[in-house]
Amino acid sequence: MALNHDLSNQFPLKQSPLVQCITNEITCESMANALLYVGAKPIMADDPREFKQLFTQTDALLLNLGHLSEKRQISLLEASRYANETKKPTVVDLVGYGVSDIRNQVSLALVENHPTIVKGNTSELRNFCELTSHGRGVDGNELDQGEESMNELADALKGMSQYYPYTTFLATGPKDIVVSHDRTVMLSNGVEELDRFTGTGDIVGALIAALLGDGQDPFDAAVGAVNYFNLCGEKAKTKSKGLADFRFQTLNHLSLLMEEDWHEFVKGWET
Repeated sequence: MALNHDLSNQFPLKQSPLVQCITNEITCESMANALLYVGAKPIMADDPREFKQLFTQTDALLLNLGHLSEKRQISLLEASRYANETKKPTVVDLVGYGVSDIRNQVSLALVENHPTIVKGNTSELRNFCELTSHGRGVDGNELDQGEESMNELADALKGMSQYYPYTTFLATGPKDIVVSHDRTVMLSNGVEELDRFTGTGDIVGALIAALLGDGQDPFDAAVGAVNYFNLCGEKAKTKSKGLADFRFQTLNHLSLLMEEDWHEFVKGWET
C-alpha cells in the first residue's frame, strides 16, 4: 500500500517548542544545534532537583541512553517518572540496548512508563524484542537489515505494541520501520554516509521530540522526522566532498530543506 501521510505541515514548526534533552556528551551540541536549526529551543538539563519546575515549562522530553552512568541513570528514571505523571510527550532512544544487563534494565524501566516514542536502530530493537541480533556496541549490523529480518522485526514490534498501545516504535537503518498498535510503515530514504558520522540517530530523536512538542501526531512525527533527516543526507551527498563536508552539509540542510516541498520526495509504503 502506498504511503499516505500528509507531512507538509511539519517543517517549519508552527511554534518554538522547548525540548528538554537528557543525552550524552558526545552528541549533545549536535542535538542542541539541530533543534535550533529547525526552530525549536533545546534545554540540556539533567539535574533532578529542577525537574518539578522545569516540567511546567517544557513541551517535550528526549531521553537518550548513550554514555550511560550511575548519575545519568538517576536522571533518566526520574525524568521518565515526571513525564509519565505530567503526560509529557517523550522520546526514549534505546542506544546500545543489548550491550549490558544494566543498560537493558534501565531501558525497560523507561519503556514501562509508556513513552510516546521508543526508537533505536534495527539491531537494538531486535534485541529489545528478544530476536537474534548481530549488533555490536551501539551500531546496527547489515545482517539485521535484510528483507526477512525487517519483516520479522516489524511483526515483533507490532506484538510489542499490544503491551504498549500508546507508544510508537521506530527502528532505523537503511530502511526504517515505524509501528504503532494499528499502523506499520516501511521507509527507504537516506544514504549510507549517514551511518558514518556519530549522532545521526540522536538527531533524529531530537527532531521527533521537536515535532511532538509542536503538537504533531506521534506516528506522523516519527515518519516525518526520520524522512526529513534522511532527505537532508540525500541533499548533502550531492553537494559534499568527503565525510566531514558531508556532515556539515547534512546539518546545514536542516534549516534549508524546509524551504522546499521536501515531503514530496518521501519514499515508503504502508503494510
